[in-house]
Amino acid sequence: MVLDSEVGMSVICEAGDGVQAVREALDNEIDLAVLDITMPGMGGLEAAREITLRRPQVRIIMLSVHDDEQYIAQAKRAGAHGYVCKSAADHDLLAACHSVMHQDAFVEPSRRSTSITTQLLPSGASQKQLTAREAQILALVARGNSAKQIAEMLVISHRTVERHRENLMRKLDVHTTAELTRHAIRLDLIEA
Repeated sequence: MVLDSEVGMSVICEAGDGVQAVREALDNEIDLAVLDITMPGMGGLEAAREITLRRPQVRIIMLSVHDDEQYIAQAKRAGAHGYVCKSAADHDLLAACHSVMHQDAFVEPSRRSTSITTQLLPSGASQKQLTAREAQILALVARGNSAKQIAEMLVISHRTVERHRENLMRKLDVHTTAELTRHAIRLDLIEA
C-alpha cells in the first residue's frame, strides 16, 4: 500500500515466497524488487543472488526484522542495493526506493555510521570512480561471464561490454581478468 500510493511508482507483482519472487522478477519488466530476508522456501538472500545473476539491472532492497550488521553485510553480498528494517519501513521504505532507483545505496540514516553498513554505501576510492554499470560489468566479468554473455544479460552490444571492460582496466590500472576479479572481491562485488 505504501508503494502503490506513491506518485511515479506502481507495484507490478507480489510474491509469497522466494521462488515466486524470482519467477516474477524474470517474467515481468520490473526495475526494483523489495525482498524479505526470511521469505518461506527460498529465502530473500538467495532470491536476491538469483535475481542479480539473471537480471542484474534490477535494483534490490532487503526488508527485514533483523537489525544486525551481519544481515546487512549478507544482503550486500547477495546483491542488495538497500536495506530497511521493518520497524523503520513506514518512514524509510519510500526513501530507500527513490535512493536505490537513482543508483545510490540506502541504509537507515541511524545506522550509516557503523562500519559494515557503510560498506553498502559508496565509499572507497576505487568504488567511487566506477559507474553503477561498470561495477555491474566488473561483477559479471569476475563471475566468469564472457563479453557475449554479459551483452545478452544486460541487453547491450558486445562492443559496449568491451568498451566498459577497457575502461575498467584503465581506471583500476589492471591488465588481466584475474586482476579484475581481485578488484571485484576487494570491492565486495562478489564473494571470494
